Amino acid sequence: MTISIRSVEKKFGRYPALNKVDLEIADGELLALLGPSGSGKTTLLRTIAGLEFPDAGQVLFDGEDVTFASAAARRVGFVFQQYALFKHMTVAKNIAFGLDVRKGGDKRSKDEIARRVEDLLKLVELEGLGKRYPSQLSGGQRQRVALSRALAVQPSVLLLDEPFGALDATVRKSLRRELRRVHDATGVTTIFVTHDQEEALELADRVAILNQGRIEQLGTPDQVHDHPETAFVCGFVGEANRFEGHVSGGRFAAGSVTLPAAGAADGPAVAFVRPHDLVLDDAGFEVRVERAHVQGPLTAVSATTLDGRRLDISAARADAARFTGSVKLSARKAHVYAA
Repeated sequence: MTISIRSVEKKFGRYPALNKVDLEIADGELLALLGPSGSGKTTLLRTIAGLEFPDAGQVLFDGEDVTFASAAARRVGFVFQQYALFKHMTVAKNIAFGLDVRKGGDKRSKDEIARRVEDLLKLVELEGLGKRYPSQLSGGQRQRVALSRALAVQPSVLLLDEPFGALDATVRKSLRRELRRVHDATGVTTIFVTHDQEEALELADRVAILNQGRIEQLGTPDQVHDHPETAFVCGFVGEANRFEGHVSGGRFAAGSVTLPAAGAADGPAVAFVRPHDLVLDDAGFEVRVERAHVQGPLTAVSATTLDGRRLDISAARADAARFTGSVKLSARKAHVYAA
């Protein structure tokens, strides 16, 4: 199922939740909608689902205009953060619910429904738990049941709103891998909302970065992290040291800090440097090391420039002993944007 979002606008009172959003989602793609709170990502997801209707613009599924079609007519599967399972029903009954309530030609036999439920329990690795109730499951298991229930009706599109937000970090990482595996097994076009950049970069084929109701950048995880198109994207995706200064002759300067700025126009600018792009260099700018500690294969360093700017540096573990007192640094790469 391909999805086309064309110049979609949505306001809540005077607040523009979506501002002329254009987005093309390929058949079978796993797309992440990433952004801070209030950026419009959940509103966009609900507009795709048919739970919100736009003030202007179009939503198309496989070229068919579904802008004002109901969620049921769009055949979408929706997974919420809070599971929304029926407490009085067993796991199997929860998964089968969407099939049980169908009528007419869409109605399945009991045997067909039972086979579908068993297939889904196997897919999400919950075999043998069909007779349990939600209260007898862990949070991660309940979220797998919610995912199975959404897939049971064979949706044309699977939509997930902060699906792992209520889970602890270890379970979240496990379920990320599980969602990717299930997506690859089913091939269902999938869109999920998250404010967790690590989650988006690990899971998605492409990531749409939203800010103030607009898409700032759309690209693969590598593209949005390594080649950010705007200052907002650079500051939001991945860790970065931020500097406000001035570009002149291909160099950026902010106090005692100088950075490469090839191709940047002369004038006021803002620059970002990833912690791993700061390296020891006797010809660089001076900083005072405040703390250096080993984190696995890396050394995490906190430092301060001569004019009091705080820096985070990520270096090789072998260089830990070199980060003491005053050292000099240079940047292998800087992202520079006109201010």
